[in-house]
Amino acid sequence: MEVPTDKEFEEMVNAGLEALPELYLSRLNNVAIVIDDQPDANQREKLKLRCHESLFGLYEGIPLTKRNNNYSLVLPDKITIFKLPLTHASKDKADLAEQVRHTVWHEVAHFYGLDHDQIHKLES
Repeated sequence: MEVPTDKEFEEMVNAGLEALPELYLSRLNNVAIVIDDQPDANQREKLKLRCHESLFGLYEGIPLTKRNNNYSLVLPDKITIFKLPLTHASKDKADLAEQVRHTVWHEVAHFYGLDHDQIHKLES
């Protein structure tokens, strides 16, 4: 599959955000959502990714469920959506758009403190 332009990919990420229920969007504050081609060396090391492993998205921050009254004056949490791994795993642009939508939801769910088991249960 041909790699989409940055603008095309950004539109897919925005569509993924717009597809989230209002309940999730309304509390999504102080979160930077960024696009990168692939995980950088620091992200790969932190997650102990092997050379053949990659990642579709990554949430970095303090989930809402872990915050207390002293949570203030902090840098934004960060959700990164990785263009190249998603593109390589997709059959076509429609499949890529669906993979992006799913990845955006998954990373936003981590912001809300959900673990993988809880996310999969909600998806069922």
